[in-house]
Amino acid sequence: MLDKNGIAKRIAREVKNGYYVNLGIGIPTLVANFVPEGVDVEFQSENGVLGMGPFPYEGEEDADLINAGKQTVTTLPGASFFDSATSFGMIRGQHVHLTILGAMEVADNGDIANWKIPGKMVKGMGGAMDLVASADNIIVAMMHTNKAGQSKLLKKCTLPLTGVNCVKKIVTNLAVLEVTGQGFKLLERAPGVSVEEIKGATEGRLIVEGDIPEMQL
Repeated sequence: MLDKNGIAKRIAREVKNGYYVNLGIGIPTLVANFVPEGVDVEFQSENGVLGMGPFPYEGEEDADLINAGKQTVTTLPGASFFDSATSFGMIRGQHVHLTILGAMEVADNGDIANWKIPGKMVKGMGGAMDLVASADNIIVAMMHTNKAGQSKLLKKCTLPLTGVNCVKKIVTNLAVLEVTGQGFKLLERAPGVSVEEIKGATEGRLIVEGDIPEMQL
């Protein structure tokens, strides 16, 4: 089973050389810490940063350098800063190759709910709706179940939707799954996790074909 850093490390393997990547709030922000050596990637944040690096070491934080989640970040040589209008112009203009988002729920047709729980205060939906509407490649980083042990990979989302039929792949603490027209296709299982455990934690349709390999991190 993976922790949050393990999820981010596995997703970092999906980042290709030359990609422009948007990192959502939560687990996705950790991906910048695990980019494979030799891969040149530009991380974009909708608050107006292009060229984010890994998180700073303790004591080296700069309060003026933050991501969309208000976490302190570092920047790489050549990084640039701009207003939100320019940032969302990049997103809506489909100049971002990969979007990595967190989620509260994902349905087996690719619907995603990640911005609101009814009855709970939220600051706003942020840029998620623009990102899911504009991106061709969306990977979700999330825990497979909630704190009560209930599946977050569902037949149908119960929370207000962020986007419809848009998620391509999901990496959880238990598995890597591809969203197909027929459900969640199991691609890999986390170290020490069995296929039966994944089946038991997945409410949505789960496709299991042949032997499922263990993740390589």
